Amino acid sequence: MSKFRFELNRAGVRQLLNSPEMERVLESNARRVSDNAGDGYEIKHMSTRVIAVETSTEKAVQDNFEHNTLLKAVRK
Repeated sequence: MSKFRFELNRAGVRQLLNSPEMERVLESNARRVSDNAGDGYEIKHMSTRVIAVETSTEKAVQDNFEHNTLLKAVRK
């Protein structure tokens, strides 16, 4: 049996997640998801992490609830 041990560098991961390079990658993906989802979905810049896509209208909330629009937009 192998004695390999993996230890995650939490400070390094935090630094990576908040880096400008990661922000550019995630913003690009978030823009794609937002465009695929349609009206009522927008990109949100977060302080603890980089970027997310969220519903911005009640119609989009209902659409996402009924049709899993955001999940489908990620897969496109």
